[in-house]
Amino acid sequence: MGSALALNIAEHGFDVAVTNREADWIAPFLDEAGDLASRLHPHERLEDFVAALKSPRIILFMIPSGAPMDAMLAQITPLLSPGDTVIDGGNADFHDTRRRAEDLAKRDLHFVGLGVSGGEAGARHGPSMMMGGSDHSWAQLHPILTAIAARHDGVPCVAHLGPDGAGHFVKTVHNGIEYADMQVIAEIYSLLRNGAALPPSEIGALFATWDRGPLKSYLVEITARLLTYTDPETGHPMVDVIKDAAGQKGTGRWTVIEALRLGQSASMIEAAVGARGWSSEKAARQRAEAILGGAVGVFDDAPEVLAEAFLAARLLAYAQGFRILAAASEEYAWALDLATIARIWRAGCIIRSALLDDIAAAFDQDLPHGELILAPEIAQTLARCIPALRQVVCSAVHGGHPVPALSAGLAWYDSMRLGHGSANIIQAQRDMFGRHGFERLGRGSTMALGGTEATQSFGELEQDKDGSGIGLAPGLWPPRVGVGGQHQCGSGTYCAESGGAGMDIGASADGGARTAGAGLGQSGGQFRGHPRDAPDREPGPRGAALFRGVAGAL
Repeated sequence: MGSALALNIAEHGFDVAVTNREADWIAPFLDEAGDLASRLHPHERLEDFVAALKSPRIILFMIPSGAPMDAMLAQITPLLSPGDTVIDGGNADFHDTRRRAEDLAKRDLHFVGLGVSGGEAGARHGPSMMMGGSDHSWAQLHPILTAIAARHDGVPCVAHLGPDGAGHFVKTVHNGIEYADMQVIAEIYSLLRNGAALPPSEIGALFATWDRGPLKSYLVEITARLLTYTDPETGHPMVDVIKDAAGQKGTGRWTVIEALRLGQSASMIEAAVGARGWSSEKAARQRAEAILGGAVGVFDDAPEVLAEAFLAARLLAYAQGFRILAAASEEYAWALDLATIARIWRAGCIIRSALLDDIAAAFDQDLPHGELILAPEIAQTLARCIPALRQVVCSAVHGGHPVPALSAGLAWYDSMRLGHGSANIIQAQRDMFGRHGFERLGRGSTMALGGTEATQSFGELEQDKDGSGIGLAPGLWPPRVGVGGQHQCGSGTYCAESGGAGMDIGASADGGARTAGAGLGQSGGQFRGHPRDAPDREPGPRGAALFRGVAGAL
């Protein structure tokens, strides 16, 4: 993609210095550039490449993420001057981008994470671009990026989305939505090919029809085309001779990981990532089919029903993705403009679709509780289409056809519209076996602290009996547990007496780090420290655990 971007920039009137670690690449690239070669200035040495640029310099790298980028920065940074901007135009972990931006800022250098979507063709003729970096860098890059970007109704599909890793994070979530959309398409194709036994050409014609309506999108367009191709070697449909095993580069997985860190659901993206993993186990699936049998049910839902189900699923995939973006924006203080993101995805990028106009318009309004699925027009579309999604999922399940993304989307929708769910029993279970406490309706957050007026716990019913049981220290969490001994808990210390053994884990009642210290006991009790959860917890509002340094062990 680096060469394609260089040609795109040169075509729009900018002179471009180029280099490559493999110098043999440079001459063939210039030959292929044709008339644009006059604007391309090759350099074999990195030092000459940097020296050829006017200050403040703009340097774009399209290299693998991770260690290769760190190695390149270590090499080029000593050659740069204050005010220069370095751009990572590949897919990258946004945490790395934030770290690199911070490190280069100490040298008065600027680091930009630039998400570029559209593949090789998009890079050459107009990609969608998501920039994260300083205002200084945006002022430098704005003339170039707006010139080379894809356009939707004349508007460039590029935006400065926020500082440091904002651009790379938005590109990551873009790719996560892409995973979900592709998986939904694959599941619908499978229902038609394996359930309805339609030939690929007929399925392609159906997708082409869909591409002229509300489902219009780049992925639907290319799916319709590829289903019409014939293998020149065998004469069979090309799709039938392609191995059913899909690879992945990691951005879908990154999306799922970050969603979980942010406490968000990415169930459709997770289903898509999982499906790619299962697809790689071709031999295992073939053995299982021979023993267990494969899907045998006929799928006969009408194409109109499938289209409505497809539309609902696509909306839900977008909704999950934008929820993740909103959560990250708050977590990292990026102030992401979700309407702008939807707009720059309308052209150039892989997930461009007709739906993004409606999504952008929804974000321009005051969303009910900030939820895309509650926007009036979106909610109306879902109300119309969800019955079809429900029918398709039921038909697929009844026939034994796997639809992990479609079913995950439906389950998420049903969960989100359930005002009173089932997590109450989970709260109760966690408290019963681990004394985690629970929150009562209408009373705010509570902890299991021994039955004080403001708290509630099933553990209150567990009293010391026959020298064993649970002792509770008011104001401290979690409880201290002892076997065969008495309990002194009111002062914030615990002792196992009379030869007993015990365990004590101290922690803050307001979110402080769980800690453990040295044991304390009498009359032959055996004790040792028992650390728990300390690395993963941040200090609470008081800055430290309330109960520290007293802990016994069983």
